[in-house]
Amino acid sequence: QVQLVESGGALVQAGGSLRLSCAASGSISSINAMGWYRQAPGTQRELVAVINTSGGRTNYADSVKGRFTISRDYAKNTVYLQMNSLKPEDTAVYYCNAVVAGTLIQSVYWGQGTQVTVSS
Repeated sequence: QVQLVESGGALVQAGGSLRLSCAASGSISSINAMGWYRQAPGTQRELVAVINTSGGRTNYADSVKGRFTISRDYAKNTVYLQMNSLKPEDTAVYYCNAVVAGTLIQSVYWGQGTQVTVSS
């Protein structure tokens, strides 16, 4: 079992920056990848960024490439999302997730979300 707690969401002006944090606890050694998703009102939840435990490979949504950076502090069991040059379209609830992949099963865990609001 993995528990995830997000923090760092806030109201920020367009062009500003925020850093979101996701602290993981529980069966931390079993996590294969962690990521950030977001969901705006009336839209589907979408992938923002992911990072793999092995190799540290990352992937980003086209809409955030060059502006957002995902990273992980293994000593603190925390994944971060640095968001720069924020736009009003970035307004959403941001969710942290973790993937635990076994031989025959795969489990996905989610945090409760943190609100990011970007004003014009």
